[in-house]
Amino acid sequence: MHFMFSVIFVLAFSAAAWALDNGLMRTPPMGWLAWERFRCDIDCLNDPDNCISEHLFMEMADRLSEDGWRELGYVYINIDDCWSSMLRDSQGRLQADPKRFPRGIAHLAQYVHDRGLKLGIYGDMGTHTCGGYPGTTLDKIQTDAQTFADWGIDMLKLDGCYSNSSYQEQGYPMMSKALNATGRPIGYSCSWPAYQGGLPPKVNYTLLGQICNLWRNYDDIQDSWDSVLSIVDWFFDNQDVLQPAAGPGHYWIIY
Repeated sequence: MHFMFSVIFVLAFSAAAWALDNGLMRTPPMGWLAWERFRCDIDCLNDPDNCISEHLFMEMADRLSEDGWRELGYVYINIDDCWSSMLRDSQGRLQADPKRFPRGIAHLAQYVHDRGLKLGIYGDMGTHTCGGYPGTTLDKIQTDAQTFADWGIDMLKLDGCYSNSSYQEQGYPMMSKALNATGRPIGYSCSWPAYQGGLPPKVNYTLLGQICNLWRNYDDIQDSWDSVLSIVDWFFDNQDVLQPAAGPGHYWIIY
């Protein structure tokens, strides 16, 4: 099998006095994220081994659990964009694409958990995801948080396409509260700073550390070393500003 391991780079430094108090991710989380390698490939008819489907994530769960990655601390299997149906169900809940995830996300979560791993999922604080799938509007935040909890999700990456600054300012803190209210421990990764330029004063890192476990500051990583190096250079150039915001339970991340 052709396999490319997508590395999540986490850069964490000294702890700040404030932090999201959900007890999660006291050390930087490590695992595998689909986006950099598999993007939004949904053509399972012609590309069954690489399309976004339960088969792909089960295979990656097998690789992490059987090939020694889990023992090294790589425990997260993270679904990114393009996993859902284009329509919510009759009760207004997100649902997985029935052809590519025929047994649903809860079944996939159980498969991942049975192998000593954790499952992450993707959402978007806006009308649509970046790939054009249903987003999480303000009126759907509690519904989506509870849906993820009911499925057994362990981490949420919340993107920010198809929204604006005002919407994000309301929505990202609301989702933090909604996830905590479910009673399930769900790590919260916010893409909010990347849509605000990544740096103070536009980005309020005091607030961010109180509501998010992880956050993205800069561009998405692409499938090239030029992309990787450009992101690393940006963090290097801005490390003195970014460093004070990071610590146990709240980190900046490249993905």
